[in-house]
Amino acid sequence: MGARVIGGDLEGKSVVLTGASGGIGAALARGFAEMGAHVVAVDMPGSKIVKIAEELPGNMHVGIELDIGELSAHASLFELAQSMAPLAALVNCAAYLKRVDTVDDVTEADWDQQVDTNLKAAFFLNRAAYHSFRRHAQHGAIVNFSSQGWWSGGFGGSVVYASSKGGIVTMTRGLARSFAKDNVRVNSVAPGGVNTAMMQNQTPEQLASFVSMIPLGRLAEPEELVDGVIFLSSDSSSYITGAVLNVSGGQLMY
Repeated sequence: MGARVIGGDLEGKSVVLTGASGGIGAALARGFAEMGAHVVAVDMPGSKIVKIAEELPGNMHVGIELDIGELSAHASLFELAQSMAPLAALVNCAAYLKRVDTVDDVTEADWDQQVDTNLKAAFFLNRAAYHSFRRHAQHGAIVNFSSQGWWSGGFGGSVVYASSKGGIVTMTRGLARSFAKDNVRVNSVAPGGVNTAMMQNQTPEQLASFVSMIPLGRLAEPEELVDGVIFLSSDSSSYITGAVLNVSGGQLMY
């Protein structure tokens, strides 16, 4: 008997991945493709998502330009994935962050855009994935991206973003209970500082202050998120649901 490969059951299955042109999302798309999964890679119109999908290893990948705030389009993502191969997972990595100097600088539009993208759209994506699993009599996994900000409250003018990510953790737990009867697992990943454009969108002083709070003394590279997400997306984590995987270099401990 050969050695068991974490995530090996993803080979020949499909995965819907949102936010797939960002630093973490693009790394996840490559990771899933390298496991032999067929990736439905989703990101905003005007992103490079089609090119990213075309360059993934393996075959039967597709890049979709879509604002996930278009709730009526969610079901079609899973129909497309199921037409390619049995659906294994939804990984919701899409997020929007607008930093401000103080809470008094937050506008209603700032609040709505972050909460609508990060939380509202996530809920309806999760529900659409669940119904797709049920229609096809499949078990499966959903992985929602939170942030260490769900616990800390956020740094660098990101209170609204952190609020939405706190909602992701609560939503994930509630949906994990709701979907468990159909063997659909829902978990979340809470990254700390990752070397992406989102983290670099700070002053050097703000970034240095943030890094100084990380016991490992550095930002993560996007590739360091991949294995944990593959684990949660696969049958390797078949008895884990409602969990939060903390990937923060020790900045967040609980």
